[in-house]
Amino acid sequence: MDRAQLEHIIRAAGSVAGTQDVMILGSQAILGQFPELGTSAFDENSRQILLRSMEADVLIPVDETKADLIDGVLGELSPFHNTHGYYAQGVDRTTALLPKGWETRLLTICNDNTNHVRGHCLEIHDLMIAKLVAGRPKDHEFFEAAVHLKLVSQPALLERLNDTLLPNDRRDQLKRIILRGFQH
Repeated sequence: MDRAQLEHIIRAAGSVAGTQDVMILGSQAILGQFPELGTSAFDENSRQILLRSMEADVLIPVDETKADLIDGVLGELSPFHNTHGYYAQGVDRTTALLPKGWETRLLTICNDNTNHVRGHCLEIHDLMIAKLVAGRPKDHEFFEAAVHLKLVSQPALLERLNDTLLPNDRRDQLKRIILRGFQH
């Protein structure tokens, strides 16, 4: 997915949900902070890892029950997906475990292409904590690519990890993963 495609999803989700504000919680939130990721200024392999998802996780903050509506109209295998090749997945706040204060660090995409619907995207370090907590192989690859491109800092990740409600053993495990990730 590229920035223009994410902007299209923001516009469409705002229209479908009848709102001017949507949140982007999944991996494609990275395009809120780094719109230039789609350019050749970055390592091709790492870019492909960061932008490979054709899905944007969309939360409607004023009414999280609209997640099903987003799935039905803009979701996987919908006419929207079949037409454009990318799609939205409606989510709620339980989708991602995020550090305290994440909502104050959201980055907003709002322009003519979003029809001035505000797409509030996770800040990279908050996104990375959510990915590391999820812990799937694709999340670890995402983390490694972001580290390789120097999009994240170790001190900020460790601080956000400390601000995330986790059992101590899981926090220690994630701390080790973060420290190892920056050793290369």
